[in-house]
Amino acid sequence: MTNEHAQQQTAAGTISVAIVEDLRDIRDGLATMLKFTDGYRCTGGYRSMEEALEKIKSDVPDVVLVDIGLPGMNGIEGIRLLKERYPNILLMILTVYEDDEYIFDALCAGACGYLLKKTSPARLIESLREAMDGGAPMSPEVARRVIGLFRDIRPPERADYHLTPHETRLLRLLVEGHNYKTAAVEVGVSVTTVAFHMRNIYDKLQVHSKSEAVAKALRNRLV
Repeated sequence: MTNEHAQQQTAAGTISVAIVEDLRDIRDGLATMLKFTDGYRCTGGYRSMEEALEKIKSDVPDVVLVDIGLPGMNGIEGIRLLKERYPNILLMILTVYEDDEYIFDALCAGACGYLLKKTSPARLIESLREAMDGGAPMSPEVARRVIGLFRDIRPPERADYHLTPHETRLLRLLVEGHNYKTAAVEVGVSVTTVAFHMRNIYDKLQVHSKSEAVAKALRNRLV
């Protein structure tokens, strides 16, 4: 399938998903789930990050589900490389690991979400759509750990990005997993207003996407 065809499908509402998972049963199960869910298609299942990096270019997906514990290159390193090669791909962790270090490193590497493998199929499908809508889906256990990281660690001396209190609040909502629509409801403004402020935030942080803004906020403890 050509990239043009894939883009047409995406425009029509279909979300294309690739899977990087070394356990065949899980990989095949995810592919089957996508195959039989309206609005989704699987572009490929890869047992290693090396295989994904080699073959994914033949049909670049919208979202990649990435395991961390892979043979050879781990998922976090792979996310960095995929993000460099395909800046528009959304990269979502799907793993058994819920350690603070893995969560922090994955989000800083460019992951837009972090789900545990015990996530139900219905929630996983919902999370793929949420990511496409600008959200940052996380399993509840992971979201609590992310919030805990900010609550327990005092911000160090850092560069002043001149964020206003309102911009800082919007950035915190993104870190907590909100998309533009839910952030607008939370703050009590329109989605257009949120988008306007987010453009200012991107300019101040010198980033180009929500996942980069979240990663920079985590890395520099801006919220």
